Amino acid sequence: MNNNDQPSGSKKDVVIAMFFISLLFFILGFATWLNGSLIPFLKIVCDLNNFQALWVTFAFYIAYTVMALPSAAILSRTGYKNGMTLGLGVMAVGALLFIPAAKSSYYGFFLLALFTLATGMTLMQTAINPYIVCIGSRESAAMRISIMGLFNKGAGIVVPLVFSALILSGIDKYSDAAMAALDHAGREALRSELSSRLVYPYAIMAGGLLVFMVIVHFSSLPELSMEQDKNQPAVKKWGVLQYPQLVLGALSLFAYVGVEVIAGDTIGLYGRNLGVQNFAILTSYTMGFMVLGYLLGATTIPKLMSQKTALLLSAICGVIFTFGVALSSATDTGLSQALLGWAGVPVVPDTVMFLSMLGLANALVWPSIWPLALQGLGKYTAAGSALLIMGIAGGALLPMLYGRISDASNSQHAYWVMLPCYLMIFMYAVKGHKVRSWGGNEGRLERVDQAG
Repeated sequence: MNNNDQPSGSKKDVVIAMFFISLLFFILGFATWLNGSLIPFLKIVCDLNNFQALWVTFAFYIAYTVMALPSAAILSRTGYKNGMTLGLGVMAVGALLFIPAAKSSYYGFFLLALFTLATGMTLMQTAINPYIVCIGSRESAAMRISIMGLFNKGAGIVVPLVFSALILSGIDKYSDAAMAALDHAGREALRSELSSRLVYPYAIMAGGLLVFMVIVHFSSLPELSMEQDKNQPAVKKWGVLQYPQLVLGALSLFAYVGVEVIAGDTIGLYGRNLGVQNFAILTSYTMGFMVLGYLLGATTIPKLMSQKTALLLSAICGVIFTFGVALSSATDTGLSQALLGWAGVPVVPDTVMFLSMLGLANALVWPSIWPLALQGLGKYTAAGSALLIMGIAGGALLPMLYGRISDASNSQHAYWVMLPCYLMIFMYAVKGHKVRSWGGNEGRLERVDQAG
């Protein structure tokens, strides 16, 4: 990527890149949004409370923080394409670890498998997000990421349905009441039987990841040029922190990923607590609204709406829907009947519906923040990407906070934890993305950009 952030490659390169990256985003979405169904599943298998079950999100998303900087170092040596290939291989190892985890039903082994899977995904994310930003014009970057999001969240719609069909048949006999009626040996036998259902799907997943690793390795996916202006100073270890728009963007992504994971991964637990029959597929509701949001982004950015406007509207919707989640009825289904009844989709309580609608509010936050935060970083783009990826730690910590509050008080009111997150995103949309100096002098934009 050159110092002036010009598009890399020809139109043909962009099309080829979009094709392969879209498939990678689908794979990432498949692995990521499986967690929403896996959490209530492991809660049964390993006999967990809400807080313990949400260690799934911690083990998964903390890998992004721990492995982001190592991933950037790997990319600087291997290049983006080889980094994607290596990431797929590590993901396959993580999927294979689910097999002994399922056979043992040991929760710690599941968490290790999730961490390994997410380690490969961290390398992938560190490569493909700046890749899709820099492969074309900067002004249309959010549009390209929105298109990628359609594949990512489209996988999020499919995964809970597939998981429910393959894994959760006959789940009624694993209800709290049914398990309580059994003696200890009977409960352990049922949990072991349920856990063993994971072996075949994850073996297939590992095989698929290895096949696609080979395809990407031998593909014609173009490599981004890393040549720089010879007058640009060398990268310093912590020099990336000189860019306020990047650091504030990483904090905003921390808040965003936290609320995205809460909306997508706790909705199954929440629905089960409320007695919703189809709780295992509720993540599909959230992902459906995210797909709608990405469609809006792909069709309106930048022609009808700027990236900054999309981010601002997303934050406002997030605040409104958070109030809806925390304050609306846990029994009335009028909202879902009005919005989805015509399609024959099973109705859910209003509070669950507002939670799923956060998918719409969240959809354009990620694609809007990335190009705004990476603007003008030059040779620091790879390190900046790693810092933004570290913001994914919000998905590890904030759901845990929700789980702790939920267990201690009320699972519905615990969703108030999302409000300050959307306010942070709102502040970045209004002011944070414009700041180019820690001294507050926005007029230094041109000089700082040239300093790279």
